[in-house]
Amino acid sequence: MKTKRMIDNFEEMVGINSVSKNEGEYHEYLKQVFEELGCLVYEDDSMKKTGLGGNNLLFRFPGNPRFEPIFFSCHTDTVAPGENIEIVIRDGIIYSLGDTILAADDKAGIAAIIEAFRRLKENGISHGPIEVVLSPGEEIGLLGSKEFDAEQLESQYGFILDSAGKVGTITMASPTLMKLNITIIGKSAHAGVEPEKGIPAINIASEAISKIPSGRLDEKTTLNFGTIHGGIATNIVSDEVVIEMEIRSISHETCLTKEQEVRNIFQQVVKAWGGKVSIDSQILSRGYEFTEEHEIVKLAMSATQKIGRKVKFEVSGGASDANSFNEKGKEAITLSIGYDKIHTLDENIAVKELEATVELILALIKDKVRK
Repeated sequence: MKTKRMIDNFEEMVGINSVSKNEGEYHEYLKQVFEELGCLVYEDDSMKKTGLGGNNLLFRFPGNPRFEPIFFSCHTDTVAPGENIEIVIRDGIIYSLGDTILAADDKAGIAAIIEAFRRLKENGISHGPIEVVLSPGEEIGLLGSKEFDAEQLESQYGFILDSAGKVGTITMASPTLMKLNITIIGKSAHAGVEPEKGIPAINIASEAISKIPSGRLDEKTTLNFGTIHGGIATNIVSDEVVIEMEIRSISHETCLTKEQEVRNIFQQVVKAWGGKVSIDSQILSRGYEFTEEHEIVKLAMSATQKIGRKVKFEVSGGASDANSFNEKGKEAITLSIGYDKIHTLDENIAVKELEATVELILALIKDKVRK
């Protein structure tokens, strides 16, 4: 009956539209549900900065103050097409009807938290203070969590329930992601009459790019030239090229070093041709890396083993809200919750994985006494 209750709750939530920037209705629903569970409800005013459909939500589930506090986090937004979602269960696996995503990313995580809280109350399980942060705009750049004031949290560590793969998988590292916009200015000239008077921006870009290794640079670092735009016509020497590229590295310092190398090469090549260049860079997320010796990892491993699952470690090539929390001084790792084929019409989650996520949450919050 409890599993059915959780599935029914999940079905109700995925039926509420919360595609990025339209999270408002879903947030009102969540505030009501968590308040009914006995949580204290807090809401910031971050949507003034983010332009999203809702603010960050913080729920506090009171507990024994002798126990160490812990937080969990999920994001409330989904990708498109995510409106009017209906589910179907086949062979123990939950799917959408096939014309939308399922929104298990990340409403499965929220459904598991709600069910865990219900079971805590029903079974009278002793626990410490629990905090839940639900953030909008994760799918479009971690916008909500970036604006969340982590100083509000009593907890020093927490778990982000937002990753594909079977329950028991722990994301140990995530990269710093840096985006670069490079504009090369050359000089136009007639390509057939007086090409010597021109400074071809396309040639400059080509030469610079050829000098920069790309792809997977090492086990922790990747570099990619994503787009290049320039030129007007075949009979005009190109006078401007705009390049968009990214650098990712688990090592933040390596990411900064590679950025400087890119800058140096473009500046050297441009100078040799007599052109100009401007390079704007932006860090979209800051990386983190944990080892098995970190207390937060030990907790995740212990809880995983207690529910009979095998521990598996992963290194992510992308970012999650865990990046924001770690940057703000709160240790956070991302845990897999069993969904598969996210961001597609074939997205699905096995009922047994959803149930295992509840068991994992309960194992994490039991018997952790404040030191």
